[in-house]
Amino acid sequence: MSSEVTARHDAKKLVRSPSGLRMVPEHRAFGSPFGLEEPQWVPDKECPRCMQCDTKFDFLTRKHHCRRCGKCFCDKCCSQKVALRRMCFVDPVRQCAECALVSHREAEFYDKQLKLLLSGATFLVTFGNSEKSDTMVCRLSSNQRYLLLDGDSRHEVEVTRIAAVQMLTEGFPPGEKDMHTYTSLPGSQPVSEGGNARATGMTLQYTAPGVEGVTQLKLTAGEDANGSRRQATAWLVAMHKAAKLLYESRDQ
Repeated sequence: MSSEVTARHDAKKLVRSPSGLRMVPEHRAFGSPFGLEEPQWVPDKECPRCMQCDTKFDFLTRKHHCRRCGKCFCDKCCSQKVALRRMCFVDPVRQCAECALVSHREAEFYDKQLKLLLSGATFLVTFGNSEKSDTMVCRLSSNQRYLLLDGDSRHEVEVTRIAAVQMLTEGFPPGEKDMHTYTSLPGSQPVSEGGNARATGMTLQYTAPGVEGVTQLKLTAGEDANGSRRQATAWLVAMHKAAKLLYESRDQ
């Protein structure tokens, strides 16, 4: 893809919604796969009372809508203004207590883990059932839409086409399987990482344009003394978090 085309796809515009100012992609199709759509607000006529504490709204007790869930609350139950990057808000926006906690947790992904994914890490990469592994740098594209794998050859995996992610770990007590699975297929549920397990690799299943069935690739963190193993481990953990956010976006 040429730099000119990429620039057009990455172009953004400032829009005003009832919830606040948002910096969104010029072309909706090229938005981040981790983004969330703004919710429909519960109509004022359908919420005579706070949907948290049941306080009745009147001239003194005003109603406020949470920008994340769209429900209606009194000022006491919806007083926090928190950054909501998954909806591209420019400034922190009003959220109920429950949604504010979720947004605070997601801030760690954007402040730390997303940066790790963008900077990339080095892995031994195996495609399909091949017995050959190639050393490649894997990173997330700047528009967050592709996993880019660079080595002797170059490959791209569209993030929205990832069907399942399986984390490979070590460090479980004897007798326990050294593997945790997170599946992002519709209707599935995420499985959290546990204990003191250390990420050693990951398998991804995805659909490729023009290819029937599901394609698989495996990322394995190599053993070395120059710190790239630690970077690779951190990248895997960040990718696991990204997969959870991707599942939530699909389930919206």
